[in-house]
Formats: sequence, structure tokens, C-alpha cells
Amino acid sequence: MRYLIILNDAPYGSERTYQGLVLAGSLAKHEGVGLKGFLIGDAVSGAHRGQKLPSGHYNVQTMLSTLVHRERPIGVCGSCMEARGIADAELVEGTHRSTMEELTTWTIEADKVIVF
Repeated sequence: MRYLIILNDAPYGSERTYQGLVLAGSLAKHEGVGLKGFLIGDAVSGAHRGQKLPSGHYNVQTMLSTLVHRERPIGVCGSCMEARGIADAELVEGTHRSTMEELTTWTIEADKVIVF
């Protein structure tokens, strides 16, 4: 089964991005499960490296890094990055500037698309 998880919300403030990444992390642990993630809108700021949070608070950068280390592709909307002043070099290692065309391809390829 191939899943695409699309995150829309800012990384902090609501728990939608957190919950989406928790599900992605759980899916990524299963053999034979395809998983890709796409950050769009305010969620792109979650891929900004160098996040510093209070002790005990979840860290979206760390959660994304875990997915990348499990070889799960994470695309970050390029036009959304530009709108928020995020350069490619500022992205979490292993995530990449993406496009609506790549999101379209990933959506067509996925068996299930889950949007947070």
C-alpha cells in the first residue's frame, strides 16, 4: 500500500501537523508500506532547520528527520517556501524543494492520500 500524507498547518499552534507526523512515523515502521510526505502552506515552516523548542515539547524538525532517515521522501512546496522567505539551504537535511507537478504525480501514484 502506498500512502501520501499532506500537511497544511503551521508546525506549532495546532496539533494537526504533529498528528500527521505521528501517523507518518507509525506507517514508516512497517515493511512494504510506501510513504511520501508533502508540506504545503504554513506547514513548510516545519521543514526549516534549526528549530529550538522548550524541553519536553515535540520537534517537527526531528520528526521529519526520522522519516528521511527511513528513506521516506519529504517534498516542500517551493512557492510556499518563497512566500515565507525560506531558502533551499535552510531546509531540514533530506527534505527537498518540490513542485505542484511532483505533488500531482505522488497523488496519482498513491493508493491513499491523507490530508492534515
